[in-house]
Amino acid sequence: MNFTVCFTLFLFLVPLYLALTRKTSKELQPGSLGFPLIGQSLCFLRAMHTNTVEQWLQERIRKYGPISKLSLFATPTVFLHGQGANKFIFTTCDGNILSNQQPPSVRRICGERNMTELAGDDHKRVRGAVVSFLKPEMLKQYVGKLDEEVRRHLDMHWHGNQKVMVNGFLFLSFSQLYMRVMPLMKSLTFNIMSSLIFGIEHGERRNTLVELLQHMMNGLVSLPINLPFTRFNRSLKASAKIRTLIKDLISERRAALEQRIAIPNKDLITCMLSFGNNDPSVLMSDEEIADNVIGAMIEGHDTSSVLITFLVRHLAKDQSVYENITKEQAEIAKTKTSGELLTWDDLARMKYTWRVAMETLRMNPPLLGSFRKVIKDFEYEGYTIPKGWQDCIILHLLVIWAACMTHMDKRIFPDPSKFDPTRFEKQASTPPYCFVAFGGGARICPGNEFARIETLVTVHYLVTRFK
Repeated sequence: MNFTVCFTLFLFLVPLYLALTRKTSKELQPGSLGFPLIGQSLCFLRAMHTNTVEQWLQERIRKYGPISKLSLFATPTVFLHGQGANKFIFTTCDGNILSNQQPPSVRRICGERNMTELAGDDHKRVRGAVVSFLKPEMLKQYVGKLDEEVRRHLDMHWHGNQKVMVNGFLFLSFSQLYMRVMPLMKSLTFNIMSSLIFGIEHGERRNTLVELLQHMMNGLVSLPINLPFTRFNRSLKASAKIRTLIKDLISERRAALEQRIAIPNKDLITCMLSFGNNDPSVLMSDEEIADNVIGAMIEGHDTSSVLITFLVRHLAKDQSVYENITKEQAEIAKTKTSGELLTWDDLARMKYTWRVAMETLRMNPPLLGSFRKVIKDFEYEGYTIPKGWQDCIILHLLVIWAACMTHMDKRIFPDPSKFDPTRFEKQASTPPYCFVAFGGGARICPGNEFARIETLVTVHYLVTRFK
């Protein structure tokens, strides 16, 4: 790098750092903004990759208290946690104080019209279209098809192999778990999603999509520096190619609907195209459909695979839980004839299995949490949280909440490090805004019921066909 470039960067970074660290007319909470521009982004990303985010956040709480300022992805950020913080964030998100907004890298890759980026009437309209496909009465129709996808996956990748999981699985490190087990689960959840959500059959198009999706996911949470050879740059290119592929699917689905050779609820894309046929004011544009298909693709592929991976890991560690799940699933298997598919009623009987899944989600939430944009100064717990810094080129402050910090709070979940599925025997025993693996409020994950079905069907065949 020559002297001119270095000097130009110096002239840019130093004023920016001074602007970010300058005192404002209202004192902000304690904390550190870290290095100029990058803030704590690098150590935060390192903690995410090594599964130590909880420890990283605990250290901040130890140093600065329950509320602290930091800087992530070139944006000043405030970290809040706890039941009160969750309630505040979930109930004010679409008001005049907070608005949903993800980090710049996520926003640029997933699109500006993604449901997580929208607010007010736009959010309600797009969410309504997505929920119309993912509501339980619709999902009941797809249990059989999901069952077939799970069986197909097991026949292709599991049957005939003496070892799918390795001996001593209990002692696998997080990195080994991720490298050896996660790919199988990601393959499974991708194929389920491709078949049920997007209607893409097995073949070249699906193979191309999974490769592009992996490239896109690799740069999803990264420094938003769009330079050649950076992870973010590769992710943006993959996102553009996926968007082209999705728009081709939209054109095909629209033509099929016009020719009356497809039903409106065949898959998520046809459902979104059909939504609002009787009310043009709620119709979704092709850009909105593409952005939200990408959003569903990321959430459906990544979160369920994490849940199932950690759930299987626990079955290898805890003989009692393993035996109880196996007993419950064996009772259901006895009622089925050879080759008979699972039904919605069968899933309703898997109560203990789902309690184990929820406890797995409590201890290993697939998503760190979420971000909110501050659009108006507000007071919280004695601190003033402003919408931004005066004389600063960054207009808005972000608020971040973390599910893991609430889930491991011993005031809410006694002995939080102990794996105990009985915590969820009575849903009413868990205080509101404390179990937030699927978020909460008006923005609770619309795919939570789909994740439940996907997990239960998968676990059924894993424990009834393998040891």
